Amino acid sequence: MNGVQAIAAVALVSVATALFSVYGLRPGRATSDFYVASRAVSPFRNASAIGGEYLSAASFLGIAGLVLAYGADMLWFGVGYTAGYLVLLAFVAAPLRRSGAYTVPDFAEARLESVRVRRLTALLVVLTGWLYMLPQLQGAGLTLRTVTSAPLWVGPVVVTAVVMITVASGGMRSVTFVQAFQYWLKLTALAIPVIFLLLAWRADGAPWPSADTPPRFRETTTVSVQQAVRVEVEEPVTVKVSGSLDGRQLDDTTVRLGEGDHRIGEEAEVEFPAGADVPHTVGQEPLEGNDWSQPLSAISHPVYGTYSLLLATLLGTMGLPHVIVRFYTNPDGAAARRTTWVVLWLLGAFYVLPPVYGALGRLYTPELLMTGRTDASVLLLPTQLVGGTVGTLLGTLVTAGAFAAFLSTASGLTVSVAGVLGQELDHVRAHIRARLARRRTLVTGPRRGNARGTLRAEGRGDILRLRLAGVAAASVPCLLSLAVVHRPVADVVVLAFAVAASSFSPLLLLGIWWRGLTPQGAVAGLLVGGGATIGAVALTIVGHPFGGWPGALLSRPAAWSVPLAFAVMIGTSLLTRRSVPRGTARILVRLHAPEGLALPRRDSAARDRGRWM
Repeated sequence: MNGVQAIAAVALVSVATALFSVYGLRPGRATSDFYVASRAVSPFRNASAIGGEYLSAASFLGIAGLVLAYGADMLWFGVGYTAGYLVLLAFVAAPLRRSGAYTVPDFAEARLESVRVRRLTALLVVLTGWLYMLPQLQGAGLTLRTVTSAPLWVGPVVVTAVVMITVASGGMRSVTFVQAFQYWLKLTALAIPVIFLLLAWRADGAPWPSADTPPRFRETTTVSVQQAVRVEVEEPVTVKVSGSLDGRQLDDTTVRLGEGDHRIGEEAEVEFPAGADVPHTVGQEPLEGNDWSQPLSAISHPVYGTYSLLLATLLGTMGLPHVIVRFYTNPDGAAARRTTWVVLWLLGAFYVLPPVYGALGRLYTPELLMTGRTDASVLLLPTQLVGGTVGTLLGTLVTAGAFAAFLSTASGLTVSVAGVLGQELDHVRAHIRARLARRRTLVTGPRRGNARGTLRAEGRGDILRLRLAGVAAASVPCLLSLAVVHRPVADVVVLAFAVAASSFSPLLLLGIWWRGLTPQGAVAGLLVGGGATIGAVALTIVGHPFGGWPGALLSRPAAWSVPLAFAVMIGTSLLTRRSVPRGTARILVRLHAPEGLALPRRDSAARDRGRWM
């Protein structure tokens, strides 16, 4: 693809995002506008916005890349991502909407009457949000690197800058307009090219991966290695190399790659003959045709890995901070339920498309197995398979959709994390001011002032703190994305789901449906479940790759970490049953009673701060 056209596509998406952010603004914004768009978002627009932020880099690029390498087993990703909303609809959406809380830490404090639980929940929300943002930013770097040869740090910086502007300008209200637009852009960017791709595939004789051989080059292919990589060669092959190979600098030299490991340097080019087996990155052996097209064969201990993946995606959806906050933006619980039904249709329509790209990528972009950048198959297929001006235009459209995926998910995560950070800063500020006021009263006695002017100043201060929190929420994962080793985006996203499933899922389900939950039980479950999963995630991302059962347990931790979190939370609560909060019965009535009943409400000042009275 022409780099100028790709840059133009990214620029257009960024400008459109900025314009929709401005459109989402309105005079006299309040704190509730920043958090939940004043609870005035229609079901269809909210569902479109949920689709926009939920269909992240893992959905747009990652699933296709995983299908390319590992085949049918990877279809469970789309199933789990979509079915997670059924669990959310059945058990969490309406009660959580009735709670009136802005964030999960709000709910935790209201339900358990514990500041300690709130602070621990807030910490886990921030960590989960940053972990989820990491693959979005790395995916942006991969996209710009693939289509323009820009350095990998450019993508994360551009996305972070645009997200900061979007979030700081208008909070949730602006983000809602942006994400609704970006869902339909992403759907269009995948749906239109896939029609041309299938027509070109049909015109090529509708080939299909061989049933008994590994991936092979269909024609003479020159592979450009953008980053240094170690590859494993199964069958010796004669190639032509320009660049670094096994520590030697070669210039268009014909060499024979023997069986075993080889190191190819950055910016090297390797020409393979037609019919040669595609080398694969060390530790990521692709499947042969039979195994590729059948389930339960892609990973070690496949039954465990599949059930762990499904458990993470089914229960993790309800704990993702940028998903939960969306159900507070509807006017009422009925609108929240309608939103969820629309979301299921929108997600189902989208997830039909990535597997098609993955299957076609197996045929026409097998060289990505060698570089380890299988996520790029969606970006390369239009120019590789269609070609010409039409292929270039389709590639530009796909690039625009990919960048919209990064922006929409990063925006939702940033505004949700910023809301939590802003509230915690507000709590600290209120605590400090209360102590100073008590001290001043003891020294000088009570003072009178202009209450209306003070409230206006506090309102402006709240919005300023939230904007600064938005900057911090976007900056930290940007820096992490530049330092952490790149992994397939869908793998990292599943790890974020596992953290959410092992911490917030037990807290929400038990908090909503079991009156016996105690603050001590919640803290113990969050620490054990969330802490164990975060440790597994850290070892998976930055540690040495593990094989066998240790590798399976660490890379797919939900199957053991979720039951562990539930067991610890329930067991500790039973041991501390005398600590059940006094207001448990009242808050459970509020969660489960019809919304039309006249129940105690929070006053407006507390509502703006997300506090319960």
